[in-house]
Amino acid sequence: MWQTYHSVNSVADALELLNDYGDKARIIAGGTDILIELERQQRPHVSVLIDITRVPGLDAITRHGETIRLGALVNHNHVVGSRLIVDRALPLAQASWEVGAPQIRNRATIAGNIITGSAANDTITPLMALGAEVTLASLEGERTIALKDFYTGLRRTVMRPNEMLTAISFPALAQNEKGVFLKLGLRRAQAISVVNVTVILTMAGDSVSRAVITLGSVAPTIIRTPVAEQALVGRTLTPETISEVARLAAATPAPIDDVRSTAEYRTEMVKVLVARALRALAADTQATAYPQNPAMLWGENQAIVNGNALTQPTTHDSQTPIVTTINGKSYTLASGQDKTLLRWLRDDAKLPGTKEGCAEGECGACTVFLDDVAVMACMVPAPRAHGANIVTVEGLQDAKQLHPIQEAFIATGAVQCGYCTPGFLMSGAKLLTEHPQPSLEQIQQSISGNLCRCTGYYKIVQAFIEASHKPDNKEL
Repeated sequence: MWQTYHSVNSVADALELLNDYGDKARIIAGGTDILIELERQQRPHVSVLIDITRVPGLDAITRHGETIRLGALVNHNHVVGSRLIVDRALPLAQASWEVGAPQIRNRATIAGNIITGSAANDTITPLMALGAEVTLASLEGERTIALKDFYTGLRRTVMRPNEMLTAISFPALAQNEKGVFLKLGLRRAQAISVVNVTVILTMAGDSVSRAVITLGSVAPTIIRTPVAEQALVGRTLTPETISEVARLAAATPAPIDDVRSTAEYRTEMVKVLVARALRALAADTQATAYPQNPAMLWGENQAIVNGNALTQPTTHDSQTPIVTTINGKSYTLASGQDKTLLRWLRDDAKLPGTKEGCAEGECGACTVFLDDVAVMACMVPAPRAHGANIVTVEGLQDAKQLHPIQEAFIATGAVQCGYCTPGFLMSGAKLLTEHPQPSLEQIQQSISGNLCRCTGYYKIVQAFIEASHKPDNKEL
C-alpha cells in the first residue's frame, strides 16, 4: 500500500520529509482514515507515510490562560478522559465519546478528524462552535487558520502538501457559557452521524445573549444556522422559543439523500436534535449522560507516548526488517513492511489468533495490545511494530494457566462460532486490568467495538462478570 515508511521522533524531521516528498507523502497518526483510503486505492499518488505516533509532547492537552490547546497526537480517548475538556469544553468531550469504540479512540486523533474533512466527522461540529483555530507548520514557518476558513469544500482544505497540523486551539467556555453535542446514528456504537448538532449559549441571567448552532452531516461542510442563532438572542429558553428556534435551524440546510438517510428525515432530525439540545441546556442537564470512569482500554500510561518515544528515526522499505517483541519473544522479520499489523501478524509472524473480520476497524476481531494500548490491528501499519511491544491472544495465557477471561469464556460457554472470540478476550483482559470489578456499563463500553455475528452477547457479558470474580486477575 506504500513504498516507504518513515517513523520520526520530532516535528522537525516530519517537516523535512514533507518538504522532500511533497504530495507523495502523508502524515500518519491514528491512520483510521488514510489506511482505508490506501486499501481502496483512493490515493494512488501516495507512496510515503510519515509516522508521528512516537513524537513526545504532541499528545498533550494544555491550558494557556483561557485558551485550550490540543497537540497533533491528542486522540479521542485523551479528550474523553480530560477533566479540563469535560469542565470547559463539554461538547468536544461528548463528540469524542461518540467516535468509534475504545480501540479506535485510542488511535484516532482529533487532528486527523479535522484533516479528513468529512461533514459527518463528529468532533468538527463542536470545534467549529467553540471557535477553534488550527496551527499549520512547514519549513517556511507557521500559520494559524480559523477552522471556519480551513475547509474549501467536501474533504478539501487549505493545507499545503508540505504542511503538518501541529495544534488545535479554542477558547474555554466561560462561567456564563454552556454547550452540548448531540448525535443521531443508526446504531448505538461505531455509527457514522446521520445528523449531529452542537449548541453553545452565552447567558445573561436567564436570557441568551449569544448563540452558536452548528450542524454536521447535512451539507458538504459543517454549517452554522445564523437565523436560528439570532432568534435566541435576548430571549429565555421557553418551550415556545425552543420550538421556533428548532424550526428555523431545520430550515437552514438543504441535505441530500444518501445510504444513511433521506433529506426529509435529516431535516426533521435537525429540528428534533436542536430542540433536545436547547431543552437540556434550559434544564442544565447537558452533562447528565456523560460517562463517569468509562472503559478506555488504554493501558497504564493512558496512550501517552512517554517511554515509548523513538530514540532515533527509522525508515522501512522492502529491504528493512521489522524488529519487535510479540508476547515476550523477540522477532526480526524482513517481510510485510507494506502490510497492516493484522496481516503482518498473521502472514509473517505466523500468529493466526488475531482474526480479520472487516479490515476496516468495525468488528474488533483483530484487537491486540500495542505498547499496552488496545488497538485494532487492521488500523495500524506493520512498521509501527518496529521497536514496540505487542501482545496478541496467543500471549494472554502464561506457561501455567489460562487468563481468567479465557477460563470464564470456557466456563460460561461464551465461545460460539469462535471467530470473534480473540477480540473479545483481548478487550476483556484489558478491561480487567483497568477495572478489576467492572460495572455492567463498563463491560458494555469495553466491547462496543467487538461484533459477534452469532448474536449471543449474554454469555459473553456473563463471562466478563465471572472473570471479574476470580482472585487471580493479572496484568499484561
